[in-house]
Amino acid sequence: MPDALIVGATGMIGRAVIEHFGAISVAVLARRAVEGLAPHHKQIVASSERWAGIIAAEKPAVLISCLGTTIRLAGSQAAFRAVDHDLVLSAARGAKSGGTPHMIAVSSVGAAAKSGNFYLRTKGETEDDLRALGFRRLDLIRPGLLRGDRPGPQRLGEGLATIAAPLTDALLHGGFRRYRSISGETVAAAIVRLAGQGGSGVHIHENDAIRALAD
Repeated sequence: MPDALIVGATGMIGRAVIEHFGAISVAVLARRAVEGLAPHHKQIVASSERWAGIIAAEKPAVLISCLGTTIRLAGSQAAFRAVDHDLVLSAARGAKSGGTPHMIAVSSVGAAAKSGNFYLRTKGETEDDLRALGFRRLDLIRPGLLRGDRPGPQRLGEGLATIAAPLTDALLHGGFRRYRSISGETVAAAIVRLAGQGGSGVHIHENDAIRALAD
């Protein structure tokens, strides 16, 4: 398993990714200390303005971005974009300048730079900008509704959607299967599997592919 550096480690998927690495040591870069982080992991706490330089100096074999917020939590569309686009790209540029060949980034089902939805448009623009950096291998993870315990305040809309997920998932067939809900644990297991894969190119993983990787 190559040396990995994780950003976005304080969220649901990021925490699960660390757990799925098990005894394998990883570097965790965050704006605040990650509570309960096992001692065999390397913890780096720094303001986000310093991340690019830190990542370049660390020279990880794979950069894993689990960064993501919501417009509601961020407070505005501009603040949301500052995390889900600008910070992701800053981390990616740092990795590229340090010679990192492989990046894995959590995006969203429906991500498209030409989407009329601001959230999905931002995700799509982020994907396009990551492609343009020219990593030897880029894995874009596009889960549907994420199920699992999230840190921070409960999001009412997502809570209601999660309750309804068994019914709505059963109604989604064919090309709509990609919109089915998926657990954060499953996404994390797939990410760790991808971290150990070689090869090249840009790979998009939606729900069925994510589940297959996690098995």
